[in-house]
Amino acid sequence: MPHDTPLIATIVAGLGLAFVFGALAQRFRFPPLVGYLLAGVAVGPFTPGFVADQALATELAELGIILLMFGVGLHFSLKDLMSVRAIAVPGAIVQITVATLMGMALSWAMGWSIGGGLVFGLALSVASTVVLLRALQERRLMDTERGRIAVGWLIVEDLAMVLALVLIPAFASLQTGDVAAADPLAAQFGLGLTGVLLLTFAKIGVFMAVMLLVGRRLIPWILHYIAHTGSRELFRLAVLAIALGVAFGSTKLFGVSLALGAFFAGMMLGESPLSQRAAQESLPLRDAFAVLFFVSAGMLFDPASIIREPWPLLATLFIILFGKSLAAFLIVVAFRHPVSTALTISASLAQIGEFSFILAEIGGATNLLPKAGRDLILAGAIISIMLNPLMFAALDWLLPRLERRRADVAATPAPKPAEIPVTPLTEHTIVIGYGRVGRLVGEALQQRGHAFLAVETSEDILKQLKDAGIETITGNAARSNVLRATNPSAAHALVIAIPEAFEAGQIVEQARAANPALHIVARAHSDAEVEHLRSLGADMVIMGEREIARGMIEELDTRPPDPAPELAPQRAAENVQVQA
Repeated sequence: MPHDTPLIATIVAGLGLAFVFGALAQRFRFPPLVGYLLAGVAVGPFTPGFVADQALATELAELGIILLMFGVGLHFSLKDLMSVRAIAVPGAIVQITVATLMGMALSWAMGWSIGGGLVFGLALSVASTVVLLRALQERRLMDTERGRIAVGWLIVEDLAMVLALVLIPAFASLQTGDVAAADPLAAQFGLGLTGVLLLTFAKIGVFMAVMLLVGRRLIPWILHYIAHTGSRELFRLAVLAIALGVAFGSTKLFGVSLALGAFFAGMMLGESPLSQRAAQESLPLRDAFAVLFFVSAGMLFDPASIIREPWPLLATLFIILFGKSLAAFLIVVAFRHPVSTALTISASLAQIGEFSFILAEIGGATNLLPKAGRDLILAGAIISIMLNPLMFAALDWLLPRLERRRADVAATPAPKPAEIPVTPLTEHTIVIGYGRVGRLVGEALQQRGHAFLAVETSEDILKQLKDAGIETITGNAARSNVLRATNPSAAHALVIAIPEAFEAGQIVEQARAANPALHIVARAHSDAEVEHLRSLGADMVIMGEREIARGMIEELDTRPPDPAPELAPQRAAENVQVQA
C-alpha cells in the first residue's frame, strides 16, 4: 500500500546525497560541507530530478541551527570571550561595519533597496563558525592565543548576527509600515518603530538576565542529577531536551531567536564539568541535523545565476575573500598583535556560512533581499568554503618564511615595545603556558624546591598563580619584551608547554640567542614540528603521542607474566582492589 512520506523522503534524500557528495568533496580535499551544499543543489527545485520538500527541509534546518549553536556555546564560555574582549569585540564590530558597507555599495551599484543592501552586506560580513572550528582543530590552534582570538571574534560576529535577526523584521516594518509584522505586542499598544526596537532590546535583556541568574545554576544542576542516575541514555536525552527546550522556550517567552536561545543554553552548560561529556553525547545528532541544514541552504541556490551574473559574483567573492580579510588584518595589526595572529584571523574570515544562509532566508521572507542577492550569497558561500583550505594552506606556507625573514633582519633597528620589568630570579626555570601540561611541570618544580616563573595570558590562571605565590608574567612569550622580562640570559631551563609550534619556534629562537647554554624543552604534535623546533635550537622536543606509547611499553616490560593461567583471575581481583 503506497504511503505519502515527504518527511522520510526528504531526510533520506538529503542525508544520502550529502554522504555521496561529502565523500567526493573529502576525496578531492575539500571540506565535506561543500558536498552537503551541492547535495542540496541536487535535490533543489532548480535542478532536474527528485525535488525534496522545501518546507520540511527548512524546519529540519532549524533543528540543525539549534544544535549547531548549542555546540558553539558548549565550546566557548563567557570567560573565554572576556579573555580576548580587548581585540575580539572592537575588531569584530569594525570588520562587520566595513564588510557591510562594501556589500551595500555593491548592492547600490545593482540598484537594490537600502534594506536589501543591508541584509546582503551583513550576510557577507559573518564567517562560518563550523568551518573555522574545523580548520583550527586540524592545525591544533584552538588552545593558542591566535585560536582564542579567532573563535572570540567569530562569537562576537554570531552574537551581532543574532541581534540582526531580531532587528531585521523591525527594519522591514519601517519600509512597509506594518508594525504588527515585527511585534504583535507593540502593535497592540500602538507603539511605533522606536517602541518596537525598545521592546525588542528589553526582551533580549530579560532573557539574558534569566539565563545568567537562573540557567547558569539550573542547567548544570539538572545534568549533574541525571549523571548520578548512571543512565547514559537519559543523560543524552537530557542534553538534547535542554538544547531544544531552551531554544524553543526562549522564542515563545522572550521573542528571541532560536539560535540565541540555543547558544546561551550551551554557554551555561559549558560552565559545568560535564560539558565535555554533554558535547560528546549530543555530537551525532548535531552532525546529522547540521548536514540537513546545509542541504536545505543548497536547495535555495540557482546554479544558472553564476552564468547570468558573473561580475556581481566576482565582486561578492572579492569582498568575502579579500575585502573583509584585509580589514581584519589591519585591525589586528593596529592592536599591536603579531603578524601571525593577523594572518590567522584573516584566513579564518575568508568565507561565509550558516548565519549568511539564515540572513538570506530572513531577508527573502521580509521582502528586503531580492532573489539575485540570495543566489549571490549562496554561490559566494559555496565557493569561499571551497577556497578556504587554500587560504590556510597559503598561511602554513607563508608563516615559516616570515619567521626566517624575521630572523634575517633581527639586527635591523626597530621600534622597541613597551618594557616589562625583568624578573630578579636567576638559575630559574621559565614555564611558558600554564595549561594542563605547564601546570604539571610547575607542580613538580614546586615539590623539588626549584625556582620558576610562569608566562600566561589567561586571566583566571594568572589569578590562581598569584594567589599561590608563584611569580607570573602576563603576555605572549613570542614577543621580545615579554620573553626578555623572564631573564632568559640568567635562567637554568626553559619549558615551552604551549601546543602551537610556530609561536614556540619564535620563543626558542629568541631564548637561544639570549642564552646559548639555556636548556630548552618544548612540546610538539608531529614529527615535522619536532624537526622544526630542534632546528631552531630546542635541546629536547617531546611529542605527546610518542611518550604515551613509551609509557605503555615500559609498563608492559616491567610487568612479569602470570606464573600460571589459573592465577590470572586472582591477579585481576588484586588489581581491582588496588585501583579502588
